Amino acid sequence: MSSATQAQNQTPDQLGPTVTVIGTTPLPGIGVTADKLPANVQTVEGEALQAQHSLTIADYMAQNMTGVNVNETQNNPFQPNVNFRGFTASPLLGTPQGLSVYQDGVRVNEPFGDVVSWDLIPTNALADMVLIPGSNPLFGLNTLGGAISLQTKRGYTHRGAAVELSAGAWGRHNAQVEYGGVADNGVDYFIAGNWFEEDGWRDASPSDVRQLFGQLGWRNDRTDLSLNLSLADNDLIGNGLVQREFLRAQGWEAINTKPDQTANKLAFLNFNASHWIDDDIMVSGNVYYRNARTRTLNGDVNDDIDPDEPGFDLDDCVPGADEDDAEISCSGALNRSKSRRVGYGASAQLNFNQNLFGRQNLFIVGLGYDRSRTDFEQGTEFGTLNTGRGVDGIGVFGDDGEVQLRGVNRSWSFFLTDTFSFNELYHLTLSGRYTHTRVENRDRLIPDPGNPESLTGDHSFKRFNPAIGLAITPNRNLSFYASYNEAGRAPTAIELGCANPDQPCKLPNAMAGDPPLDMVVSKTFEGGVRGKVADRFGYSLSLYRTQNTDDIQFIAANSTGAGYFSNVGKTRRQGIDLGVNGEIGKFRWFAGYSYIEATYQSAFSIANEVNSSAVDTDSDGEGDTILVRKGDSIPGIPRHQFKLRGQWQALPHWTIGANIVAFSSQYSHGNENNDHQGTGGKVSGYTVVNLDTRYSFGKSGWQLFARVNNLFDRKYYTGGMLGETFFEADGTFMGGDDEFSALVAPGAPRAAWIGVRYEFGKAGGRF
Repeated sequence: MSSATQAQNQTPDQLGPTVTVIGTTPLPGIGVTADKLPANVQTVEGEALQAQHSLTIADYMAQNMTGVNVNETQNNPFQPNVNFRGFTASPLLGTPQGLSVYQDGVRVNEPFGDVVSWDLIPTNALADMVLIPGSNPLFGLNTLGGAISLQTKRGYTHRGAAVELSAGAWGRHNAQVEYGGVADNGVDYFIAGNWFEEDGWRDASPSDVRQLFGQLGWRNDRTDLSLNLSLADNDLIGNGLVQREFLRAQGWEAINTKPDQTANKLAFLNFNASHWIDDDIMVSGNVYYRNARTRTLNGDVNDDIDPDEPGFDLDDCVPGADEDDAEISCSGALNRSKSRRVGYGASAQLNFNQNLFGRQNLFIVGLGYDRSRTDFEQGTEFGTLNTGRGVDGIGVFGDDGEVQLRGVNRSWSFFLTDTFSFNELYHLTLSGRYTHTRVENRDRLIPDPGNPESLTGDHSFKRFNPAIGLAITPNRNLSFYASYNEAGRAPTAIELGCANPDQPCKLPNAMAGDPPLDMVVSKTFEGGVRGKVADRFGYSLSLYRTQNTDDIQFIAANSTGAGYFSNVGKTRRQGIDLGVNGEIGKFRWFAGYSYIEATYQSAFSIANEVNSSAVDTDSDGEGDTILVRKGDSIPGIPRHQFKLRGQWQALPHWTIGANIVAFSSQYSHGNENNDHQGTGGKVSGYTVVNLDTRYSFGKSGWQLFARVNNLFDRKYYTGGMLGETFFEADGTFMGGDDEFSALVAPGAPRAAWIGVRYEFGKAGGRF
């Protein structure tokens, strides 16, 4: 994806000369001018991330880009659920994923669950980011609602060095370094490191992030070679949702149970190459290897104690215990998982920038192959809850929920796109991608595929997804566009491993059976207008409608609290994105508004014991199932979003900026039918104000900066879920009984950080 800036979609940090070329595929290639694109693409340069000192790209997107909201489900800054137009990129297994994320042409959605580990993306090594809306087939699997394409820095474009140190609230300390340049022999190089640690603003929530990125490259007038290496070793604590009454009784920093730990390690090697065969034809491609490991440790209440469990001895809990107090003495559980994901692949494309019938035409054709292997293990150790609501293991392990699964994914694809200009006014784009994906699951505990409890099974998915778009450019400052495109998502090993109605399971603690599921297919219509007025005022307006068919949801089963994944029919996201920006003297500003209507378009039943409208389906006298109807709103997605960014050049070397973000209410998970009466059915809307400032000490290279988040210390929730609790409001364990609770993801309180940055040795480059 070529570096690009589109004036009508810029934030104030980006206003300036417009670069008009945008790549149309993940690989480096020949791009087209922005006004010919039949989509409302949003772009961000790395300087904007650095200027606002955003911790992650998700942080920046949530504050500055239209159509984006974040659910802090884990309550860790590196583990957000990022939603764009109602589609999600999440680090949590089992979450329906609908966005693809690329780094230097490689899709970095993890092969096991299509999750996105935001902590593995080196923010201070990013040169630019492009957000492509809709079901663009050129970006392959999982691009149901959009794609995020990231390009890293190179020594040619980012010469010199920078050191940045910051510290402040919650015991946060952050150090970043970067250095790039070009050697006498033409080899360019760039290295960036990031070290982050903090205690966290919630109880027992420390995190450590260590990232290292390196690049070596060489290029001349026709050939460009680049080898990148990304390394990470991170330890994240995200204590997740908390029952609302805890926040009132114990303070905003309260958590439910602990620990909730995720440890990620990454080694990612990527080689990119491009070569101009002649002045009009370019060949480009990449080869990559990716090795990632994840370990999780979650302390939970054990609500499924079975004294008859083979190997389970009540005396192991408390000497002399009997069945009557088993639920108290073995009240906790330590759920552990580990996975190793090894993947490699290659892609190549030919770019032809040649006239056709005497008219300007860009034709790109390519192919790709990806293979990955995941080894996943999961198990549960019984334990006891201590006074701090932590879980102490007792060395007794349950068979229920134990998983040892190997999943192998193979995918190959063929794609093409053509942009033909009939004249200076009309520009037609035709695209398509054929993808064939095979998922092979092998159960290491029950390898026999004839056993109904075995996870072993082979599944194949294939489809051709087309796209067509038309851009109309009356002049250089005005562009209209309309498009239709399709994309697909193959079911993940997680979903295939829990898809048998006869063998229901409780995710994420167990999987059983894997009959076939159908591929999810999304179809998007989009149209809009964009332009500039006098080069000082830019605007964009887009209307879109995306409908998924064969969407996958977790469905109720006959056994209480259990279920399975199944294709449930249709869901729909439709709405409006409006963005305006301008510059008045020394003041620059950006405003964005989004309306997102995300609804189910097919009726289905879903397992639920905590929704007040649940009905009894297994004759036990208790409600355990809700009926979701056509038109019910999808949880976790606020209908209205408003964002405002202002930046004032107070003095020649002093800049003051502010972000205001406002979101309307959203339905809580567990209230998919929107019928729950009482506390927790919805999460209220909120508005948050953030400030940032930086002062440069002339040409010395020194810069002082500060940031304040949540200036007015607003108490708010970014998401919610209907659930159950085993604790009184003061944290006292109720002895195995459970009651309804509204669980929420509390927003971070007011916090401030201050830092210093020193840049030196720049020679024609940029930071």
